[in-house]
Amino acid sequence: MPPQRQVRAIFDDDTITVYQAYPPAIADAAVGAGRFAPPFKRDRMTWIKPSFLWMMYRCGWATKPGQERVLAVRISRAGFESALSRACLSHFDPVLHADHEAWQARQAASPVRVQWDPERSTSLEPLGWRSLQVGLGGAAVADYVDDWIVDLADITEEVAVLRDAPGRRRERADRERRYPLPPEVARVVGADG
Repeated sequence: MPPQRQVRAIFDDDTITVYQAYPPAIADAAVGAGRFAPPFKRDRMTWIKPSFLWMMYRCGWATKPGQERVLAVRISRAGFESALSRACLSHFDPVLHADHEAWQARQAASPVRVQWDPERSTSLEPLGWRSLQVGLGGAAVADYVDDWIVDLADITEEVAVLRDAPGRRRERADRERRYPLPPEVARVVGADG
């Protein structure tokens, strides 16, 4: 079994792939511009997910209203790690925070939220370890849209194939591997390894 809190993703020396699901209007504009553009709203928190299967759980294999299109977004590893270094867990964790007030102060100062939710199997059942979700707000959204995105692709057709062919899902999921977070970043988000 993997560590309880470990980032797994598709990545190379310079980039990491994260996933988001949107309605067609936002996805079309993003694909056309090569980055997020109106009607995407920069003033709202946007959640990125390194785990493909967690994204499939969240969007129901691209069948949930408002999440019919799935985008694979390659962002710089430097940007991803910058976001995590500024993050605050979305809930109080006594291992990471001296007290509830220290957590609240960190949360008030941070434009980034992280949470660890149960990772999902190829049938989208919860597994015994966690997957990272990263919420970008405020200045972090501008950094994401303007500086961190290397490219993005609409993978909705691939998602539809996998939705209808469950036997092929494992191969897709196995492309993800442990992402080597710098130790100081791992401490901020409470990662195990």
